[in-house]
Amino acid sequence: MRFARNEFNQYNESTIGAAFVSKDVELDAANTAQLRIWDTAGQERFKSLAPMYYRGAEGAVVAYDITQAPSFDKAKAWITEVQRQNEGATVIALVGNKVDLDAKRTVSKEEGAAYAAEAGVLFFETSAQSGHGVAQVFEQLARKIPLPPLQPPAGRTGQPSINVHSADADGTAAADCAC
Repeated sequence: MRFARNEFNQYNESTIGAAFVSKDVELDAANTAQLRIWDTAGQERFKSLAPMYYRGAEGAVVAYDITQAPSFDKAKAWITEVQRQNEGATVIALVGNKVDLDAKRTVSKEEGAAYAAEAGVLFFETSAQSGHGVAQVFEQLARKIPLPPLQPPAGRTGQPSINVHSADADGTAAADCAC
């Protein structure tokens, strides 16, 4: 919610099943990425539902609480699962959240960064409460996702095509085109 709507609710209820938001991210003056974000429930009881949301995903954000070491272990398991399901094709960002509670930290930044490097994923630390680093996660993730190749019109490869259709004044097809 901090990224999508710039909102923070300290007493936000846990996601049940999944929630969806969409937001555009400007990559540069000429390119914008439309992110379609599914927030899947991280609790064990919803684990069997999650693959239908992240299977085939181009990007994934896996977050953990820097003040709760067990959440870091669970994040590692989620990364392994996403990589397995998508055969390594998904760009993943590992995010240590709650840097505003640094005095209560149990997972060091170095530990998070080392695991991210080992797993071949991006690494960030953020605070959803203050907004620190949240937008950068999604912007960098969007920049790392490969752009889809341009598709030529059906039946043609190589050169761009122009389709010209000409009609007489009465709307019937013209015999020839004077292009």
